[in-house]
Amino acid sequence: MTVLTLACGLAFYLAWNLGANDVANSMGTSVGSKALTLGQAILLAGVLEFTGAVLFGRQVISTLTHGVVDLELFRSQPQLLILGMVSVLLTCGIWLQFATWQGWPVASSHATVGAIAGMSFTAFGLRTVHWFVIGLISLTWILTPLFSGLLAALFYFVIKRNILEHPQLLEEWLPWLSTGVCIIIGLAVLPLFADVTGGIPGGAFTVALGGAIIFTFFQWSKLDSQPESAVDSQMGRFQVLSACMVAFAHGSNDVGNAVAPLAAITVLYSTHHVPTDDVSVPLWILGLGGFGLTAGLAISGRKVISTVGEQIIPLQTSSGFSAELATATTVLLSSHFGLPVSTTHALIGGVVGTGIVQDWRIIQLSTLRQIGLAWVLTVPCSIAFSALIFLGLRQCVL
Repeated sequence: MTVLTLACGLAFYLAWNLGANDVANSMGTSVGSKALTLGQAILLAGVLEFTGAVLFGRQVISTLTHGVVDLELFRSQPQLLILGMVSVLLTCGIWLQFATWQGWPVASSHATVGAIAGMSFTAFGLRTVHWFVIGLISLTWILTPLFSGLLAALFYFVIKRNILEHPQLLEEWLPWLSTGVCIIIGLAVLPLFADVTGGIPGGAFTVALGGAIIFTFFQWSKLDSQPESAVDSQMGRFQVLSACMVAFAHGSNDVGNAVAPLAAITVLYSTHHVPTDDVSVPLWILGLGGFGLTAGLAISGRKVISTVGEQIIPLQTSSGFSAELATATTVLLSSHFGLPVSTTHALIGGVVGTGIVQDWRIIQLSTLRQIGLAWVLTVPCSIAFSALIFLGLRQCVL
């Protein structure tokens, strides 16, 4: 078995576990609120995650291969970097599989960053790692769920006061809800098309606003004669739309966690030189990652979906929609300012925020304690496991 074949297998293994764990980012709240059945959620997420990964997955590869460590130090020993990236793939796959078995939604990006840092300082010492990046990521453990939780609480409070308590006003609020959702989704997703095609996303706002008008008329045509049942069904449609877009954006971004090390290995294996510029990612690598994501969420994603959708608070379509909208807004703003955040952290914060507005006593604190422990352990465990695996590989191979 060649190194490249082994790396492909490990990348698929990592993508599988990433899909099994991170599918809760996009579909857990929709299943918990009964807006989608588990089978529908898996089908929608599978198609959208795969499409996002294959079409737009190239955008985050260079950050993961250059932003955490100084690859110039590996220039004279490219074989060390190959072993290091194999260590990263194996470490992240094992950690995500363990977290999924426990039902813990964790940040795959944090595991990848920690694993890259662990193998790098083991090879050349602490000076290799950009520790400021690690510190910034650690800070987001607190800031991301806090900000997303505040936003979700605000969104849910507005919906509760103006729609849930006065369902007869739903028709008046539909244009505002449609506009807000479509603008946030448009600004989050349409720039991906512009990045790939080389264009400028100046029309994102216009296209999103047009989508809001169309979606509003669609919602009006589906209004139920009973106000109470109309609110639940309309919120369900909004939630399905937001969940689909989160799945699409997740596939386009998080596939890099699975295939960035493989992309670097492919360049090293073919050129015998450490990549100094952005890594060119072949379509087959993105396809491998997308297929792994889809297979993992379809076969192994149920436990984490249950944690997010059912074991933190009892979710309704309105609270699930508020949490997803807050998550999309948080990730969009963070990306704009170049801050490394986790969709998982944002979503959990959003779910808790809506729970506080409803009644803080419904929040399952035991579940939150387990999730918080997993978040705290992700980076240090990834650093330690990657360092140990790298040391073992280096002793065996070199």
